[in-house]
Amino acid sequence: MSKAIKNLIIRDYRDRLKKDESMQDAVLISIRGVKAVDTTKLRQSLGKKGIRISVVQNALARKTFEGSGLAALNDLMAGSNALAYGGESVVEVARELVASIAKLPKLELKGAVLDGTLYKGKAGVEELSKFPTKDEAIGQVVTLVVSPARKLMGQVKGPGSNIAGIIKAIETKLEKGETIAKAG
Repeated sequence: MSKAIKNLIIRDYRDRLKKDESMQDAVLISIRGVKAVDTTKLRQSLGKKGIRISVVQNALARKTFEGSGLAALNDLMAGSNALAYGGESVVEVARELVASIAKLPKLELKGAVLDGTLYKGKAGVEELSKFPTKDEAIGQVVTLVVSPARKLMGQVKGPGSNIAGIIKAIETKLEKGETIAKAG
């Protein structure tokens, strides 16, 4: 391959990195040995969720990834590789790929990068798939913030509702003409 072609490929990789924020975190996979029909089905099912798979050339990808968050993947790049990226976050990508392993046992999970942190091998990607997504994490934080206020409101409202219930019972008895016994 000529130097001009290599430079075009590197420029294309760099353009993708700059243009697509979701490519800053990615999962490195090997689709070697997976049949073309199965690869197409995988790409289509992931594509519906906004997840893309790009086959990369190792040497050119290493040059491109230098200085980016994906540089941590350079040590794992041996053999045939593809980057899976996109979706809401790399956690969603990892979840989808871990689920796809059951249908495609030859699909190899080599590693993943999240905020510059490397998760090596299948175990690392499975660990990453158990993390909460951004929306799930925000929901957990909101729940933690709102929970004490909810408990406080329950404590304040509880005695007040008891008193309101007693007053309502007294009112109902008086309307019926019943006498109310004095406390004490």
